[in-house]
Amino acid sequence: MVTFKHILVVVPLLLFFSSCSSESRPTDRQPVVAGQFYPGRSEELKRRLDEFFSKAVVNKDLLNVVAIIVPHAGYVYSGQVAASGFNQIDPEKAYDNIFILGGSHYVGFEGASVYCSGNFITPLGTVKVNRKLGEELARRTTLFSRRTDAHAQEHSIEVEIPFLQHHLKKEFQIVPIVLGANRPETCRKIAKTLRPFLNEKNLFIISTDFSHYPRYDDALKVDQATADAIVSNSPDHLIKTVESYKQSGMSNLGTSLCGVSGVLTLLYMTSTSADITYHPIQYKNSGDVPFGDKERVVGYYAIAATKQTKTGKASFELDAKEKTVLLAIARRTIERYIGTHSIPEVDLSTLSDTLRMPCGAFVTLNKRGMLRGCIGRFDASEPIYKVVQEMAVAAATQDDRFKPVEKGELHDLEIEISVLTPLRKINSIDEFQLGRHGLCIRKGSHSGTLLPQVAQETGWTKEEFLGH
Repeated sequence: MVTFKHILVVVPLLLFFSSCSSESRPTDRQPVVAGQFYPGRSEELKRRLDEFFSKAVVNKDLLNVVAIIVPHAGYVYSGQVAASGFNQIDPEKAYDNIFILGGSHYVGFEGASVYCSGNFITPLGTVKVNRKLGEELARRTTLFSRRTDAHAQEHSIEVEIPFLQHHLKKEFQIVPIVLGANRPETCRKIAKTLRPFLNEKNLFIISTDFSHYPRYDDALKVDQATADAIVSNSPDHLIKTVESYKQSGMSNLGTSLCGVSGVLTLLYMTSTSADITYHPIQYKNSGDVPFGDKERVVGYYAIAATKQTKTGKASFELDAKEKTVLLAIARRTIERYIGTHSIPEVDLSTLSDTLRMPCGAFVTLNKRGMLRGCIGRFDASEPIYKVVQEMAVAAATQDDRFKPVEKGELHDLEIEISVLTPLRKINSIDEFQLGRHGLCIRKGSHSGTLLPQVAQETGWTKEEFLGH
């Protein structure tokens, strides 16, 4: 018999310098890739967008979407994935600002160029640019400039705007930012400037394609690893993943993430917030279109980020089927590892988006009602299914209180998985609910953890639980 516990754990205790001027004569930015990356005639563009949104991944009712990561290739290749990303945005919502961050493909510089010389024009009409905010950003730090050459031929921002014009029902204004940043430290500093705007009133659009030019099957691997790193909400994890594939020698791989500066900037903005959750939406690559070449592909991923409000419902939940899948993964992993010292591959196509989200977990093993091993981790740097695999092996073989599990014991093991929702600090024991909350107490290098079920198993009072 297996049991499953879903818990809430509580923790007590660029180089180019200039400024924008609202007094200068506006110079609207005209479309430069209309008729190339997307249809240049408004009616044809509307028909194409209608088609994309009609086939897009349905809105998953994500609350408080604050950012989306979407591709920027030609619409015939990436338009469907982009539409699925934009489809997660509430079309009736009014935003103060929509920040669009795109990497620089044509001009090399270290920093960020914000366009505040005029508005943006597409075949669907004029989109207002918040020039005053552009001025403010340029005044705050020399990392931001108003160099228009970075925007002149750049497509990474332009191709996203028609999706907004088609999808949003209310007027909006944009803050177009081209990133020439190549160093993580520069991205971190840019993120520090933009972080105050990361809230429910604004929307961030990060424009990026994924892998460039590997074979189809290789693209599936590198793009999934890159997406997992993004969903982990860890800049360091993303940097290590991108670097590992850069050094991997994978045939024809030019890059695993062409807009890495924009994505890294977003992660530096969100990684310090426990209330930000990333949601994979859809993946395809250029080999999926009828005329695509599977020997050299480009990957496209749509990912959304949501921000949990103080009174809002936690965005991470598991249904009965997902719990059953996790338990099956844990048991299969233990059985394989005990028998062969290898960890089985998981077919990612069978997993829900939730099971690919980062989350901490504990795996507890009981044998005939007695504890046989328990190990877990709080950090959410990997997808939950991977964490469960790692903790299942650790509980079976690395708990110092017990000898490693042997093959003859497997049929007697009960497996319990405790999935940890984000840590939340409390200021009083009145906020702690016995039997529902787990507890982690830390002071310096010392820490202690008790899972919620301990109270049920021992019959302790709240004071006894906290004392132990």
